[in-house]
Amino acid sequence: MADVRIGGQAVIEGVMMKNMEKYAIAVRKPDKDIEVKIETYKPAADKGIFFRLPIVRGVFNFVESLVIGVKTLTYSASFYDDEEESKKSDENKDSQNASDKESLGKKDIDIDKKSSSKESSDSIMLFFTVAFSIVLAVGLFMLLPAFLVSLLDKYIGSHIVLGLIEGAIRLTIFLLYVFLISRMEDIKRTFMYHGAEHKSINCLEAGNELTVENVMKASRFHKRCGTSFLFIVMIVSILVFMCIDSRTLWLRLLLRVLLVPVIAGISYEFIRYAGNHNNACANVLSKPGLWVQRLTTIEPTPDMAEVAIKAVEGVFDWKEYLGNKEQ
Repeated sequence: MADVRIGGQAVIEGVMMKNMEKYAIAVRKPDKDIEVKIETYKPAADKGIFFRLPIVRGVFNFVESLVIGVKTLTYSASFYDDEEESKKSDENKDSQNASDKESLGKKDIDIDKKSSSKESSDSIMLFFTVAFSIVLAVGLFMLLPAFLVSLLDKYIGSHIVLGLIEGAIRLTIFLLYVFLISRMEDIKRTFMYHGAEHKSINCLEAGNELTVENVMKASRFHKRCGTSFLFIVMIVSILVFMCIDSRTLWLRLLLRVLLVPVIAGISYEFIRYAGNHNNACANVLSKPGLWVQRLTTIEPTPDMAEVAIKAVEGVFDWKEYLGNKEQ
């Protein structure tokens, strides 16, 4: 039953699930209720055949996922921002009552302008957040290893050996980064929701009813995970950069940047193949990425599994799906 093509990610105290042109964010609010928000969007694949070409589709899918990911993370965090603001408001409530009454009329007049301004500022903030994330990732995982290896140019003549050393540095930085953030308490809870996301998808793909009990029994590892994708990016980059011989530092760095979309596209095709096949080759090649998921997924609690189920139900009628499969 692996023809279910739902993907998702963990957010702050919740899970986002995406299916075709819809995605749903389920968040456990501070009052313990579950809030579910459903959004629609137009996938890049629907814009024309060019966007569905191998390699090309991977590039646009990556950017698309990053934009939606940042947007949903911001949304989930807003519940806890609101909680902090509410606390501050309660503390200052008595001292502000008089001034609030005097300014009530003015606030009513300005509310539409503020709403429009907020939407505009949110879009700008989203753009810069996504841009900053891409620049940071390219700088940390692509340019920094290339720069460090350039210091060895006069000692090592083989560009293949240099490529291997650069790849080893890149993998080390990536794994160290993942390990360090996995030690942070707030991130640990997000990684628990990451586990809940995987478990709910694995439960559904196995043909089981999406109940908390069944979800908790499922595996927290999945071959289509974003962690596996990033790990494959590291591996593919080694193979690609080993084929490039450039001793000029600025050209070497420029090529690293220009080839990032190609590497992302190739990595996407690998993850897509692994997710669509269950043969020995796909399983063996997926093992390293699944191993890294031991750092980015943690066994969730039942209440987290409940949140993941709500997110799935926001974009997919699993009861109808399982009923059709039984016929």
